[in-house]
Amino acid sequence: MSLDDYVGKRYKLEKSEKFDDYMKALGVGLVTRKVGNAVSPVVELKKDGDQYLLSSNSTFKNVLLKFKPGEEFDQETADGRKVKSTITVDGSTLHEIQKDANGKETTIERIFTDDEIKMICKVDDIVSTRIYKLQE
Repeated sequence: MSLDDYVGKRYKLEKSEKFDDYMKALGVGLVTRKVGNAVSPVVELKKDGDQYLLSSNSTFKNVLLKFKPGEEFDQETADGRKVKSTITVDGSTLHEIQKDANGKETTIERIFTDDEIKMICKVDDIVSTRIYKLQE
């Protein structure tokens, strides 16, 4: 399957492991971490020409990533950090690398399958896994 097979589908966060540790390692403050752990965002992938649009919407904050695979872009993360990101596509997986102004690097892998997105976030030696289930 290619990534385009998942365009237009919506996925809601169902399970999250070690996300607080991940946010803490990125220097996210306590209040933002509490909110980040409490919300269940809905993720949707769209395509416009050769550009992808990946949205994550929640009661806390809506984030829209517009990217062309392999091209670096400026991003403001959900917790307000400014990073340079590059997203590449490998079959039905999105590989994202974020670098902040201090050189700290984060990787986010989003693996799309028929019924879910498995999101694996890594920073330093912390690995957080978040499972988003397909919404009917």
